[in-house]
Amino acid sequence: MNICVFLSAADLDERYTGPAREFAELLGKGGHTLVWGGSDVGLMKVVADGVQRAGGRLLGVSVDFLAAKARPVTAPDEMVVTRDLAERKAQLLEKADAVVIMVGGTGTLDEATEILELKKHGRTTKPVVLLNTAGFYDGLKEQFRRMEDEGFLPVPLTELVFFAEEPVGALAYLEESRGVA
Repeated sequence: MNICVFLSAADLDERYTGPAREFAELLGKGGHTLVWGGSDVGLMKVVADGVQRAGGRLLGVSVDFLAAKARPVTAPDEMVVTRDLAERKAQLLEKADAVVIMVGGTGTLDEATEILELKKHGRTTKPVVLLNTAGFYDGLKEQFRRMEDEGFLPVPLTELVFFAEEPVGALAYLEESRGVA
């Protein structure tokens, strides 16, 4: 399965990098391909390194103005460079069978809301997991529930996103959703 992971390129504390490493190892050992923003820094590097060490494949999608931070890859891995962030987002989603939202800043939040909006309007049925490492997304989770409770979501929240507290639960949900054993 091609699993797109939206996440930060920042250097982060072990409370975030540890679970990211664990998820990366599970993804790689499961024979899956990481589809990610292509960066070779911060949490993006941690996840790409972990997937590669565990035997998974890498499919990066970088953008022109960040190409200097892109991970150098060789076959069978792949790197695509797009002209802008909108094209990058579209390519990430096109190449993915499923999406995991990990800790991140405004870019990650932008990517997350894009896929959820597409799901809301029936433009995709790809499973989406929000990996709530160390309670990072507790506030967002509460906001989504309020949106649902107050009628802002035309479909149940459970049809848009699955909230996982641990990496193993995130991957298990994706594999079950996609019928992967």
